[in-house]
Amino acid sequence: MEPASGDRAFYFDLASPLAYLAAERVLHKLPGPLEWQPVLARELPGAETFEAHRCAAEERIFRAEIERRADQLGLQPLRWPRPFPFDSDLAMRAATYAKSIGRTVPFAQAAFRQAFAAGRSLADTDSVLIAAAACEMHPQAVLRATDLRSVREQLAAATAAAARAGIGDVPAVRIGARVFTGERAPEDAAGHLRGGAGSTPAEHPHGGAGSTPASAGAGAR
Repeated sequence: MEPASGDRAFYFDLASPLAYLAAERVLHKLPGPLEWQPVLARELPGAETFEAHRCAAEERIFRAEIERRADQLGLQPLRWPRPFPFDSDLAMRAATYAKSIGRTVPFAQAAFRQAFAAGRSLADTDSVLIAAAACEMHPQAVLRATDLRSVREQLAAATAAAARAGIGDVPAVRIGARVFTGERAPEDAAGHLRGGAGSTPAEHPHGGAGSTPASAGAGAR
């Protein structure tokens, strides 16, 4: 039996290019009700920081893998924001506000595309406001909301709840008690719902892949 809609969730941080790739197809791969949950990935127990490359060559390989995957998916050529990685705290507070008014998905999609299709850092207030305007969120309302302690607390609480649910990194999809982590999480979750095996770890750029029961702790990477 398929889980109820409240048991299906997509976890993302707007700083993650892997989450961007997953966000571009998760609605297609998992049609029907799906909660989009903003979280601060840096507070998750197994998160990729994108700052751990040992050398410039390793970073070039990582970027080339992501660019190749974006091309395979038929997306716009990937443009890296400067700086990368960037601090997503402001953008994730805006995403938390968007969730409170029912606009999580359009805001997240617009913000991801600002970052990784237009190459604009979401640490920049103007970039966040451009994404907000694209889904009819008033700039002043966004600025006021992102300064509220209650919004910061909501984001922190959502991140802590995600960690308790077994989310170790983003992107991640949770179907009931099963957590799928990595860029191909949408396909893996869809395969689980069909009763088949998920994709192989080799298909996941930059390593992270797989699934784990939520009760087992952080998602497999």
